[in-house]
Amino acid sequence: MAIHAPPENWAEEKPHGFEKTWVVMALVWCIVMFLMMPYWHFYGKQNSTGESYAVTPKQFNERVTRFVEQYKVGEMSGVPIVEPPPGSDVYLRAMMWSWYPVLKLKQGAEYRLHISSMDVQHGFGLLPINLNLQILPGYDHVVTITPTQAGEYTIVCNEFCGIGHHRMTGKILVESTEGNR
Repeated sequence: MAIHAPPENWAEEKPHGFEKTWVVMALVWCIVMFLMMPYWHFYGKQNSTGESYAVTPKQFNERVTRFVEQYKVGEMSGVPIVEPPPGSDVYLRAMMWSWYPVLKLKQGAEYRLHISSMDVQHGFGLLPINLNLQILPGYDHVVTITPTQAGEYTIVCNEFCGIGHHRMTGKILVESTEGNR
């Protein structure tokens, strides 16, 4: 089978038949999606409205270490479980190929979640909730969260970060407050 060159005037031909229909449909869809972006940003709650601050990996790691020392309540597979008081700042460190520590939070309480990377870009994905953030080294990303349902949530890295990427999972445990009322 040989490859043939197109006719000399192929670019001068106008779209015809269904080609026109598909071009118009694609253009209309692009305009619709463009107009929906501001709506999704302000009303769809699709984008994080958190804050970011410059921080060195060493400084952030020191904050995480102090946080773990202050609020450690146990371990899960060798990783500390940390239970901070409601309304406090909580720290989560991303590093090839782990999330540290395991967070134990109270249902209905508000927390300021600080996340940073020690080495490369990571993606923070909280399952089964559709919360996705890009985590960059050198920045302290702060997101205000209020867990609404008790349960165990898995944190995954959704940005390829190297050969151990598939093992980069963590946990957030949300404890019900109904028994305490």
